[in-house]
Amino acid sequence: MNQSERILIPLFERFIKDTYKGRRLKADGSRIKNQTVRNYEYILDYLKEFEVIEDKPIRIKTINGTNKRIFLAEKKYWKKFYLGFTNYLYTKKAFHDNYVGMVIKIIRIFFNYLNKDLGIRTGEFYKDFYVSREDVPIITLLPDQLQFLINDSEFDRQLTPALKKSKDIFVFGCTVALRVSDLFSIQFNDILSYGQAYYLPVKTIKTGTEVRIKLPEYAIRIAKKFRLASKKRNQLFPPIPRTRFNNHLKQIAELAGWTEEIGKFRNRRGKAFEEAFRRGSGRRRL
Repeated sequence: MNQSERILIPLFERFIKDTYKGRRLKADGSRIKNQTVRNYEYILDYLKEFEVIEDKPIRIKTINGTNKRIFLAEKKYWKKFYLGFTNYLYTKKAFHDNYVGMVIKIIRIFFNYLNKDLGIRTGEFYKDFYVSREDVPIITLLPDQLQFLINDSEFDRQLTPALKKSKDIFVFGCTVALRVSDLFSIQFNDILSYGQAYYLPVKTIKTGTEVRIKLPEYAIRIAKKFRLASKKRNQLFPPIPRTRFNNHLKQIAELAGWTEEIGKFRNRRGKAFEEAFRRGSGRRRL
């Protein structure tokens, strides 16, 4: 390999390290959340697996001068990478458009970091990496289902410790209406007490203004339970891989007897297909 070429993986690892250390910041100067950086780590794993499948490393060549032959060769190389990598994400990993789009968006951010922060002139081929998107319909929990999870102690006793933990996190999340990444980023010192009441300050997505959500008694009990088991952890909830968390929620729903099938459409490569999800009003004991 000549001096104008570098291997992508070590550079991506540096990208992650610089973000964790605060050497990369948001446009407003604030630090990037650890949960966001954990997404970078997942993408690093995908890139490594893709290299294994391709049986060759992903390389980055510095573009110097205006040599048209080199320009066209690099354009072809990165077009082939984009098509191959997105095909891997769709077929090997079975991801949907939104997640594939998120992965590609972060790779574009990474290339921007190489050019602006490290001064590695990669060319602007990465700007042609299309970021796919889809509108995902939201499936909501019915009020009586949420009350069942909160109040049915017999059902709670029959869950495994892992399922109890995920159920409590889910109930807390339904109460404060936060996205999963924000939910797992809550720290104990984010919860404020005034007299006998407890509040969780959150910023609204639309306006960016802060509102304080008064926590009901059951949410306070959940927070205190996780505080007792936290040891030296700052986050309210322990990190749980998203796939495992989703699987736990599916198990809880099935054990509760919520097995009514409802249609939900998702997209891959811009084409919609229907997935069957289960939700029902009945209860089935273990």
